[in-house]
Amino acid sequence: MIFHVVLENDEDGWIVAECPSLPGCVSQGKTEEEALANIKEAITAWLWAEDQKAVASLPPPRANGAVRVTI
Repeated sequence: MIFHVVLENDEDGWIVAECPSLPGCVSQGKTEEEALANIKEAITAWLWAEDQKAVASLPPPRANGAVRVTI
């Protein structure tokens, strides 16, 4: 998947990375490389958390119920 990320310098010298398409998905780093590595990790965690919310809202399994698809 491709996500667009916005990088901004904060007043303390950190680089803040935000993924606008994933509300609240923000990270930071001392360098641009570190900020990008951290936002990749944050995106993965954000997607996992959303998946867990979706799983929790599924009805009880049936014989032909939901299946997991890995991409």
